[in-house]
Amino acid sequence: MHTLSSFALALLLQPQGGSASEGSGRFILGLIARSVVAQIVVFALLLFSILSWGIILYKWWVFYRASRHSAQFLDVFRRSAKFSEVQAVCRSVGDSPLVGMFQAGYAELTAQLRQSAPAAAGQSHPQPAANRPTLKSLSAVDRALMRASVVEMNKLEHGIPFLATTASVSPFIGLFGTVWGIMTAFQGIAETGSTNLGAVAPGIADALITTALGLAAAIPAVVFYNHLSNRVKQFGTQMDDFAMEFLNICERNFT
Repeated sequence: MHTLSSFALALLLQPQGGSASEGSGRFILGLIARSVVAQIVVFALLLFSILSWGIILYKWWVFYRASRHSAQFLDVFRRSAKFSEVQAVCRSVGDSPLVGMFQAGYAELTAQLRQSAPAAAGQSHPQPAANRPTLKSLSAVDRALMRASVVEMNKLEHGIPFLATTASVSPFIGLFGTVWGIMTAFQGIAETGSTNLGAVAPGIADALITTALGLAAAIPAVVFYNHLSNRVKQFGTQMDDFAMEFLNICERNFT
């Protein structure tokens, strides 16, 4: 390990043509171009990284709009005297997961109230209390809300597991490139019969490049996976609270 560290240090300190950054960039590209395995590893890591950042930016935008629309929807929901008034504004705040839950609960509520309406209309001498619409099953409304919450949670979680996959797989892909680079280095030693820097440096450099790229892909994926998963849990808590609030209103007015 001490010998490999010395080789890597000497590689980093050796002079390159032109400026240090330009020379280093050309050297790294040259190393990758000389190894097919390094090219495959680098391509895979870049693909994971690009897809991960695409998911991160997209989910950030989706969660931002969902949070803003949820606040607007709850404000209308709590100020409205009728569910029909809330239904009228659902289209304008459609990015909120609460909208899907409300529409599912409202559809079940409306279906039950329509079924009870003919029975009340058929009475010969209806009383004022009998004309009041009633729910046949509050638990059915609860089940409708639960089904809708599952659908909305699946929408919110879509794409996030790929970040966990990237965080788990990328370091191992980089490690594979590292192992292959060290194998190349020792093969160079065996072919040349010497341990000079020129024979060992390319393999060590390939190993360092793939390791760095693997970490660069994995670290952001881990950070944003935890962040986005926490946001999903917050939305889940908000949906649970909304379901209880919706059921309380139904119980007070339709049972």
